[in-house]
Amino acid sequence: MPDVMHRWLPGAVWQGPAAAQPTVYLTFDDGPIPEETPWVLEQLARFDAQALFFCVGDNVERHPDVARQVLDAGHQLGNHTHHHRSGWSTPREAYLQDVARCQQALDALQPDARRYFRPPYGRTTPSLHRALHPDYQVVMWDLLTCDYDRAYAPERCLRDALRYTRPGAVVVFHDSLKASPNLRYVLPRYLEALREQGYRFGAL
Repeated sequence: MPDVMHRWLPGAVWQGPAAAQPTVYLTFDDGPIPEETPWVLEQLARFDAQALFFCVGDNVERHPDVARQVLDAGHQLGNHTHHHRSGWSTPREAYLQDVARCQQALDALQPDARRYFRPPYGRTTPSLHRALHPDYQVVMWDLLTCDYDRAYAPERCLRDALRYTRPGAVVVFHDSLKASPNLRYVLPRYLEALREQGYRFGAL
């Protein structure tokens, strides 16, 4: 992310809290879907890893059972708008309404949970951030794996993800059909490699 984005978004989370043991903070965008999310949960369970899932509200409404699986496994759900809207091209009020509709779906599953928000594509504006930040903890990222890029070979995706991981990193994967070829190669190998390096996988 350009440095200007850090200045645009005061109070947003870019890295997780410092910890005595090297720690990364895993996040997954665009689910939940039955084709990918349960598989992700299996991988996380293998490594005792916690994660925050930024959900598209439409997917939550269509697959509430999968969203409940995420919660039952001890993970968190966050808001990723209802229709995966871009904050750069969606009118302000329509965007905020889309965020609110997603939150309604999430609140039905976790009514007292802390509210997390991540703008799709990372595309937001200072105005949108000011409108959302009082009610949401906005979470950006330190490492975007680009697992959704079909032109990005799985081996390279894994190599680069490991290369750029550092303690405290907020790491983005995607539990989506588009990301599936890379995700299913990279995620278990990434978790295994970091565990061998002494990392733990914490919750924001």
